[in-house]
Amino acid sequence: MSQPLSKDMTCYWDSIPVSRKFIHRIDAEIRPGFIIPSNSFLKGDNINGERINNSFSTHLKYSFQSQPNTCTDRIYGGVYQGLGLAYFTFGEPRQLGDPLAVYLFQGARIGRLSPIVSLNYEWNFGLSGGWKPYDPDMNSYNKVIGSEFNAYININLYLNWVLSNQFDLTTGIDLTHFSNGNTKFPNAGLNTAGFKLGLAYNFNRDIRALQKPVFHTPIPEFKTHTSYDLVLFGSWRRKGVAFGDQQVASPHAYTVLGFNFAPMYNLGYKTRVGVSLDGVYDGSANVYTEDYISGTEQEFYTPALKRQLALGLSGRFEYVMPYFSVNIGLGVNILHNGGDLNSFYQILALKTDITRNTFLHIGYSLQDFHNPNFLMLGIGFRFNNKYPILRH
Repeated sequence: MSQPLSKDMTCYWDSIPVSRKFIHRIDAEIRPGFIIPSNSFLKGDNINGERINNSFSTHLKYSFQSQPNTCTDRIYGGVYQGLGLAYFTFGEPRQLGDPLAVYLFQGARIGRLSPIVSLNYEWNFGLSGGWKPYDPDMNSYNKVIGSEFNAYININLYLNWVLSNQFDLTTGIDLTHFSNGNTKFPNAGLNTAGFKLGLAYNFNRDIRALQKPVFHTPIPEFKTHTSYDLVLFGSWRRKGVAFGDQQVASPHAYTVLGFNFAPMYNLGYKTRVGVSLDGVYDGSANVYTEDYISGTEQEFYTPALKRQLALGLSGRFEYVMPYFSVNIGLGVNILHNGGDLNSFYQILALKTDITRNTFLHIGYSLQDFHNPNFLMLGIGFRFNNKYPILRH
């Protein structure tokens, strides 16, 4: 027998053990690739005098997803999520290291090409450690990586081939970015592009449900509404200060504090759009240095508080999935006192659900699409949340 979830829901739980309500999956992947030569260090200005071209990584991943033909599966395209562990090598352990990464990931189906082949996407987001960062004495050529720990961000597109009831083959392409979010200098970042090849083992999967979909119940109607997100965030950053025709790295770490308040119109299960009021205190804004005698220690000066505060407006788009939402923003500061804060900024943020109305916020701000700004690490609160509750 099947039992309804609640009086207002049309999706049903099957009367089977909870452990069988999800497909659990183990993946092993290899990702060969090449390094995008975005810096003179990578182009040959290094200790060996040779280009640094190649990357290679191995991945071990665990994920879970709802069973086929359930409401969650149908709405979100077979969405899955989990935890991954990766090892990277770039052929330069002395200058770059061979880092390890731990990351969250989520993916879903874009479309079916046949009963056994689908086009999917996946993102990875986590922390990598074990880098050999810039050191003025021991690793002075490395102007790409400035810290031992760096964020790891990846997006990939792939074909998923169903081989049997348990096994899948994955083949695709991927893009990867490593960066410390401007928390240390230098922060040019490392970018790679390549391929992925993987083999997955699925627990609790019935291949017949994939090949012959059967929909017993309708998907609950989504009622459009406006919710309100309040995010409080903070971080720290390093700053390169203009001196003449060059950038001089300040030895100080500067505090960043801010908030976002965003009315978001919920168009459907997977989409929110809105406008955000963005306030920020950036302790590095408009920091300056004066002429100094060669050979003496450089001094850095902090301007008045009003030169470090700004209020901006940004348009927001949010892609909503179970457990995670990806938020993109484009904005301008409308109240400020010029200088660094007279800017066009971009925001990319991952929201991870804690409860129905609270979430962790991990974001990154850029200026003019290429200048690193600051991290946005915080907590968010959602008001007037009328998003339907799907139990399965």
